[in-house]
Amino acid sequence: MDIKGLAAVVTGAASGLGEATARALAARGAKVTLFDLNEDRGRRVAQEIGGLFHRVDVSSEADVTAGLDAGEAAHGTARVAVSCAGIGPAAKTVSRGEAHPLDSFKKVIDVNLVGTFNVLRLAAARMAAAEPVDGEERGVIVNTASIAAYEGQVGQAAYAASKGGVVGLTLPVARDLADKQIRVMTIAPGLFLTPLLLGLPQEVQDSLGRTVPHPHRLGDPGEYAKLACHIVENPMLNGEVIRLDGALRMQPK
Repeated sequence: MDIKGLAAVVTGAASGLGEATARALAARGAKVTLFDLNEDRGRRVAQEIGGLFHRVDVSSEADVTAGLDAGEAAHGTARVAVSCAGIGPAAKTVSRGEAHPLDSFKKVIDVNLVGTFNVLRLAAARMAAAEPVDGEERGVIVNTASIAAYEGQVGQAAYAASKGGVVGLTLPVARDLADKQIRVMTIAPGLFLTPLLLGLPQEVQDSLGRTVPHPHRLGDPGEYAKLACHIVENPMLNGEVIRLDGALRMQPK
C-alpha cells in the first residue's frame, strides 16, 4: 500500500522503535495516532509529527477501543497498525533460592503478548469492515518480537516466552485474515538503541555493539522504522517473521 494518506496506529510510540516508526510513517504522509502510557512524551511527539496521541494500556480492551475510536474520528479507519509497546524486566527462574515471581511473569505476557494480540484483533476487525485500498488490501499489521524469542538469555524467561508467542501467532493470524485482505508481519529486532540500552553506560553500549557481526554496532530505531514502512509498501510480505539483527545470535549471557 502507498503510505501517503493512510491512517496508522503505532503503540509504544512515545520512545524507541515506536517513536521512530511513527515519525517515519508521518514523514511518508500517513496520519498517525500514537498509543503510549507516557502522556507528556507521547503528546510532544504527536505534536511534532502532526499526529494524535491517546493514552493506552495495550492490554486493556477498553483503552485500545477508545484509542482506535479517537484515531478513526480524526483520521479514518486505521489501515496500518504497528505494535511496539513492550516491557522486559529480568529475573532468573530460581535466584537465591527464590522462584521467579509469578506476577512478574504474567505482567510481561500480558503486555507483550496479550497486548500485541489485543491491538491486532481490534484493529483487524475495523480494517475488515473497510473498503479495500487499491482493490487488493484492507490493511497491514506489523508486530514486534525479538531475537530473544529464539535465543533468550539468562534472566529472559518471561520476555522470551512473550516474544516467542508473538512469533508463533504471526502465521496463523495471517492465514485467518488472508480472506479479508489484511497482511500480518512480525519484526524480530536484535540489540537496538532503545531507552533500555540508552540508560546503560557508554562503555557497556559499545561492548554490546561489538557483539553484532555486521554492522558492528547497536541498531538505530530508524532502521526498524524503515523495515516497518517497507512491509506496508510491499504486498507480498505476509505471514513471516524478519530478524533485524546484523546476524547476531545471542549467547546465554
